[in-house]
Amino acid sequence: AAKHKQLRRGVKEVQKFINKGEKGITVLAGDTLPIDVYCHIPIMCEDRSLPYAYVPSKSDLGIAAGSKRPTCVIMIKPHEDYQETYDECLEEVSALPLPL
Repeated sequence: AAKHKQLRRGVKEVQKFINKGEKGITVLAGDTLPIDVYCHIPIMCEDRSLPYAYVPSKSDLGIAAGSKRPTCVIMIKPHEDYQETYDECLEEVSALPLPL
């Protein structure tokens, strides 16, 4: 997704595009402090029926997004070049239980 520029990085950018109705998988970093920085993002995703998941580290999330800087949230948008892989990920993330 990073190679095709189909990622949204950071709280402000992800929030903006969720509000605009963009679809994708949202991934949040679990070690973000203070939690108030992004605690509204899961609620926004649930309201719009968007799948989301947590990963342990924001530095790992930043590296996975193709950035040298850590990031606390990304949104992966679908693209025809990796649609099959995206669908597999979407199915796995949708099958995860909602966090308490």
